[in-house]
Amino acid sequence: MTKEERPACIAHWRDVEGPDNSHYDGDDERMSIGAPLARHFGLTRLGIHHERLPPGRRTSYPHAESAEEEFVYVLSGTPDVWLDGELFRLRPGDAVGFPAGTGQCHSFINNSSEEVMLLVVGETAKAENRVYYPKNLDLKTKRRDWWHDWPERKTGDHDGLPDA
Repeated sequence: MTKEERPACIAHWRDVEGPDNSHYDGDDERMSIGAPLARHFGLTRLGIHHERLPPGRRTSYPHAESAEEEFVYVLSGTPDVWLDGELFRLRPGDAVGFPAGTGQCHSFINNSSEEVMLLVVGETAKAENRVYYPKNLDLKTKRRDWWHDWPERKTGDHDGLPDA
């Protein structure tokens, strides 16, 4: 193997990144642009994504998960994290963790004029996991994995949408 050749266990996120078409069914709002690194490497227990978040976009609808843990690390940019209806500005080096089952609803929003890059780590999909979307209650009748006994939490008044 020469210096220029690299083993398959090495990849740059740009070579793994998918198309810019991530959205929820029935909604044309584009979300972040992801590079599913764990899937690329054949990892089966972890979900690891490099997420690019252009200005005016968010990673997801605000949500909470019953059985899956999540961790997000800000690589670059200054996103807002939406936590139970309140925004908190983040900067590179900030990390946010979501233990399973707490009911804390969250999303990451880019309200800045610069692209944001995030490293998102979580567990792979679990059959027992349930999801609650506090700002998208219409999904309750559309999803089999709705978290019906979500532990209600006090929420602020932010709508969960990007400013732009």
